[in-house]
Amino acid sequence: MLHRLSLNKSLATLLFLGLAITPVSAHSVKIAEDVGGTLHIEPNDNPKSGESSETWVALTRKGGKLIPLKDCNCQMVVYTKPRIKESAPLLKAALKPISTSQYQGIPGADIVFPKPGNYEIEISGTPKANANFKAFKLTFPVTVAAGRTVAAPTPNPKAVNSPSQNLPKNTSQTNKNAELNSEKNPRINPALPLLITGASLAGVGVLGVVLQKRK
Repeated sequence: MLHRLSLNKSLATLLFLGLAITPVSAHSVKIAEDVGGTLHIEPNDNPKSGESSETWVALTRKGGKLIPLKDCNCQMVVYTKPRIKESAPLLKAALKPISTSQYQGIPGADIVFPKPGNYEIEISGTPKANANFKAFKLTFPVTVAAGRTVAAPTPNPKAVNSPSQNLPKNTSQTNKNAELNSEKNPRINPALPLLITGASLAGVGVLGVVLQKRK
Protein backbone atom coordinates (compact mmCIF):
# COMPACT_ATOMS: atom_id res chain seq x y z
CA MET A 1 0.00 0.00 0.00
CA LEU A 2 2.83 2.41 0.93
CA HIS A 3 4.61 1.51 -2.28
CA ARG A 4 1.47 2.38 -4.28
CA LEU A 5 1.09 5.75 -2.51
CA SER A 6 4.75 6.57 -3.14
CA LEU A 7 4.35 5.64 -6.80
CA ASN A 8 1.22 7.78 -7.15
CA LYS A 9 3.03 10.75 -5.55
CA SER A 10 5.97 10.34 -7.91
CA LEU A 11 3.66 10.19 -10.91
CA ALA A 12 1.82 13.30 -9.73
CA THR A 13 5.13 15.15 -9.35
CA LEU A 14 6.25 14.08 -12.80
CA LEU A 15 2.90 15.14 -14.27
CA PHE A 16 3.18 18.54 -12.58
CA LEU A 17 6.73 18.98 -13.82
CA GLY A 18 5.70 17.98 -17.31
CA LEU A 19 3.03 20.66 -17.29
CA ALA A 20 5.27 23.28 -15.71
CA ILE A 21 8.21 22.72 -18.04
CA THR A 22 7.72 24.07 -21.54
CA PRO A 23 10.04 23.60 -24.54
CA VAL A 24 12.66 25.68 -22.66
CA SER A 25 13.39 22.63 -20.51
CA ALA A 26 17.01 23.66 -19.92
CA HIS A 27 15.80 26.48 -17.67
CA SER A 28 15.83 26.13 -13.89
CA VAL A 29 12.53 24.76 -12.52
CA LYS A 30 11.39 24.84 -8.87
CA ILE A 31 8.18 23.72 -7.13
CA ALA A 32 6.59 24.88 -3.88
CA GLU A 33 3.10 23.91 -2.66
CA ASP A 34 0.92 23.80 -5.77
CA VAL A 35 2.98 26.29 -7.79
CA GLY A 36 5.87 25.62 -10.12
CA GLY A 37 8.21 28.18 -11.62
CA THR A 38 10.59 28.24 -14.58
CA LEU A 39 13.35 30.86 -14.42
CA HIS A 40 14.92 32.41 -17.50
CA ILE A 41 17.54 35.17 -17.74
CA GLU A 42 18.45 36.94 -20.96
CA PRO A 43 20.63 36.31 -22.80
CA ASN A 44 20.66 32.51 -22.84
CA ASP A 45 20.60 32.15 -19.03
CA ASN A 46 24.09 33.64 -18.93
CA PRO A 47 23.91 36.96 -17.03
CA LYS A 48 26.97 39.20 -16.80
CA SER A 49 27.92 41.58 -14.04
CA GLY A 50 27.24 45.25 -14.58
CA GLU A 51 24.83 44.56 -17.44
CA SER A 52 21.04 44.70 -17.31
CA SER A 53 19.56 41.21 -17.60
CA GLU A 54 15.88 40.68 -18.31
CA THR A 55 14.75 38.02 -15.84
CA TRP A 56 11.37 36.30 -15.78
CA VAL A 57 9.65 33.43 -14.05
CA ALA A 58 6.87 31.45 -15.70
CA LEU A 59 4.55 30.47 -12.82
CA THR A 60 2.04 27.64 -13.25
CA ARG A 61 -0.51 26.04 -10.97
CA LYS A 62 -0.76 22.30 -10.60
CA GLY A 63 -2.52 21.24 -13.76
CA GLY A 64 -0.49 23.60 -15.96
CA LYS A 65 -2.52 26.81 -15.81
CA LEU A 66 -0.34 29.91 -16.09
CA ILE A 67 -0.27 32.44 -13.23
CA PRO A 68 0.14 35.94 -14.69
CA LEU A 69 1.50 38.83 -12.66
CA LYS A 70 -1.94 40.45 -12.50
CA ASP A 71 -3.19 37.47 -10.45
CA CYS A 72 -0.23 37.36 -8.04
CA ASN A 73 1.03 39.56 -5.23
CA CYS A 74 4.57 38.69 -6.20
CA GLN A 75 7.98 39.83 -4.98
CA MET A 76 11.39 39.09 -6.45
CA VAL A 77 14.58 39.61 -4.44
CA VAL A 78 18.25 38.75 -5.00
CA TYR A 79 20.68 37.34 -2.42
CA THR A 80 24.41 36.70 -2.63
CA LYS A 81 25.74 33.22 -1.96
CA PRO A 82 26.65 31.82 0.44
CA ARG A 83 23.48 33.26 1.93
CA ILE A 84 23.60 34.11 5.61
CA LYS A 85 20.46 33.23 7.53
CA GLU A 86 18.15 36.20 8.15
CA SER A 87 20.32 38.41 5.95
CA ALA A 88 18.70 41.22 4.01
CA PRO A 89 18.43 40.79 0.24
CA LEU A 90 21.02 42.45 -1.96
CA LEU A 91 18.29 44.08 -4.02
CA LYS A 92 14.55 44.01 -4.60
CA ALA A 93 13.50 43.85 -8.23
CA ALA A 94 10.73 46.03 -9.64
CA LEU A 95 8.40 43.51 -11.25
CA LYS A 96 6.66 44.10 -14.54
CA PRO A 97 4.56 41.87 -16.82
CA ILE A 98 6.61 40.24 -19.55
CA SER A 99 5.34 38.50 -22.66
CA THR A 100 7.33 35.99 -24.67
CA SER A 101 6.52 33.68 -27.53
CA GLN A 102 5.23 31.11 -25.00
CA TYR A 103 3.94 33.18 -22.08
CA GLN A 104 1.87 36.32 -21.65
CA GLY A 105 2.02 38.74 -18.71
CA ILE A 106 4.33 36.68 -16.50
CA PRO A 107 6.35 38.37 -13.69
CA GLY A 108 9.73 39.69 -14.75
CA ALA A 109 12.29 42.39 -14.02
CA ASP A 110 15.49 43.97 -15.26
CA ILE A 111 18.28 43.00 -12.87
CA VAL A 112 21.86 44.29 -12.75
CA PHE A 113 24.16 41.97 -10.80
CA PRO A 114 26.96 44.11 -9.31
CA LYS A 115 29.83 41.64 -9.73
CA PRO A 116 30.60 38.10 -10.89
CA GLY A 117 29.75 35.25 -8.54
CA ASN A 118 26.93 33.13 -7.20
CA TYR A 119 23.49 34.51 -6.35
CA GLU A 120 19.99 33.37 -5.48
CA ILE A 121 16.83 34.78 -7.01
CA GLU A 122 13.82 34.32 -4.77
CA ILE A 123 10.28 34.90 -5.97
CA SER A 124 7.35 34.63 -3.56
CA GLY A 125 3.68 35.39 -3.88
CA THR A 126 0.11 35.09 -2.68
CA PRO A 127 -3.02 34.92 -4.81
CA LYS A 128 -5.03 38.02 -5.62
CA ALA A 129 -8.84 37.99 -5.63
CA ASN A 130 -10.33 35.29 -7.86
CA ALA A 131 -6.94 33.53 -8.19
CA ASN A 132 -6.68 29.98 -6.91
CA PHE A 133 -3.25 28.86 -5.67
CA LYS A 134 -1.38 28.63 -2.38
CA ALA A 135 1.20 31.07 -1.10
CA PHE A 136 4.62 30.04 -2.40
CA LYS A 137 8.33 30.84 -2.29
CA LEU A 138 10.73 29.65 -4.99
CA THR A 139 14.51 30.03 -4.91
CA PHE A 140 16.73 29.71 -7.99
CA PRO A 141 20.56 29.55 -8.00
CA VAL A 142 22.24 31.89 -10.48
CA THR A 143 25.86 32.14 -11.61
CA VAL A 144 26.94 35.51 -12.96
CA ALA A 145 29.92 35.85 -15.30
CA ALA A 146 32.23 38.84 -15.59
CA GLY A 147 30.83 41.65 -17.69
CA ARG A 148 32.52 43.28 -20.62
CA THR A 149 34.87 46.14 -19.74
CA VAL A 150 36.77 48.47 -22.09
CA ALA A 151 40.19 49.52 -20.81
CA ALA A 152 40.96 53.22 -21.08
CA PRO A 153 43.87 54.00 -23.46
CA THR A 154 47.19 54.62 -21.71
CA PRO A 155 48.76 57.96 -22.72
CA ASN A 156 52.32 57.92 -24.06
CA PRO A 157 54.45 59.93 -21.60
CA LYS A 158 56.94 60.80 -24.37
CA ALA A 159 54.22 62.30 -26.53
CA VAL A 160 52.62 64.35 -23.74
CA ASN A 161 54.32 67.48 -22.41
CA SER A 162 52.89 70.19 -20.25
CA PRO A 163 52.72 73.76 -21.62
CA SER A 164 55.24 74.88 -18.99
CA GLN A 165 57.72 72.39 -20.46
CA ASN A 166 57.05 73.27 -24.08
CA LEU A 167 57.26 77.06 -23.77
CA PRO A 168 60.84 77.44 -22.45
CA LYS A 169 62.13 74.79 -24.83
CA ASN A 170 60.52 76.35 -27.88
CA THR A 171 61.51 79.90 -26.83
CA SER A 172 65.12 78.89 -26.31
CA GLN A 173 65.24 77.15 -29.66
CA THR A 174 63.72 80.20 -31.35
CA ASN A 175 66.32 82.48 -29.79
CA LYS A 176 69.15 80.19 -30.93
CA ASN A 177 67.77 80.13 -34.47
CA ALA A 178 67.55 83.94 -34.48
CA GLU A 179 71.17 84.26 -33.33
CA LEU A 180 72.39 81.87 -36.04
CA ASN A 181 70.46 83.73 -38.71
CA SER A 182 71.84 87.08 -37.57
CA GLU A 183 75.40 85.71 -37.79
CA LYS A 184 74.88 84.31 -41.28
CA ASN A 185 72.94 87.32 -42.57
CA PRO A 186 74.10 90.47 -40.73
CA ARG A 187 71.50 93.17 -40.59
CA ILE A 188 72.11 96.14 -42.95
CA ASN A 189 71.66 99.68 -41.65
CA PRO A 190 68.95 101.41 -43.74
CA ALA A 191 71.06 104.62 -43.88
CA LEU A 192 74.11 102.82 -45.23
CA PRO A 193 72.91 102.62 -48.89
CA LEU A 194 72.25 106.38 -48.83
CA LEU A 195 75.75 107.10 -47.53
CA ILE A 196 77.29 104.83 -50.13
CA THR A 197 75.22 106.46 -52.87
CA GLY A 198 76.21 109.96 -51.70
CA ALA A 199 79.90 109.05 -51.61
CA SER A 200 79.68 107.57 -55.06
CA LEU A 201 78.09 110.72 -56.47
CA ALA A 202 80.76 112.89 -54.82
CA GLY A 203 83.48 110.72 -56.33
CA VAL A 204 81.96 111.06 -59.75
CA GLY A 205 81.85 114.86 -59.33
CA VAL A 206 85.54 115.05 -58.34
CA LEU A 207 86.47 112.81 -61.25
CA GLY A 208 84.62 115.13 -63.62
CA VAL A 209 86.48 118.20 -62.36
CA VAL A 210 89.86 116.52 -62.81
CA LEU A 211 89.06 115.44 -66.34
CA GLN A 212 87.84 118.94 -67.19
CA LYS A 213 91.16 120.49 -66.01
CA ARG A 214 93.19 118.08 -68.11
CA LYS A 215 91.38 119.20 -71.18
